[in-house]
Amino acid sequence: MAKSFDPPNIWPPFGAFSQSVIAGDGQTIYLKGQVSLGPDGEIIGEGDMAAQVTQVLQNISDILSTMGGRTSDIISLQQFTTDIQAFMGCGDVRARFFAAPYPVTTTLEVASLYDQRLLVEITAIAEIPLDRFIMPETAQDMHQSR
Repeated sequence: MAKSFDPPNIWPPFGAFSQSVIAGDGQTIYLKGQVSLGPDGEIIGEGDMAAQVTQVLQNISDILSTMGGRTSDIISLQQFTTDIQAFMGCGDVRARFFAAPYPVTTTLEVASLYDQRLLVEITAIAEIPLDRFIMPETAQDMHQSR
């Protein structure tokens, strides 16, 4: 199981993040950057940062749940937004998905995402404890010899 660690000799976190996470004995899951797309590929919450952050975090949660995971298993987030001020105003949305100890988090403002209507993209790394991890039946081996 992963452990959060905030070293006493550097500044304390001022928000919903940890300074470091030590990975343990679980199954590490790397998630592709998620954007605010619904099940049919339609953009959810056009022009609404809170709605898009909600959809992105719900997508991440849904992916993890297919493998026995939860958002509490996330150890690292990389967040990209086209409007840092609007994104920082979505702390209440994040609070619905995360509780202390928080994942390590990096947030960057970018000029645009692949579609101008998208306001945020978040990628995650999670560690699901082995006693909960479920290997998806459709998972495919990578790096096969060609």
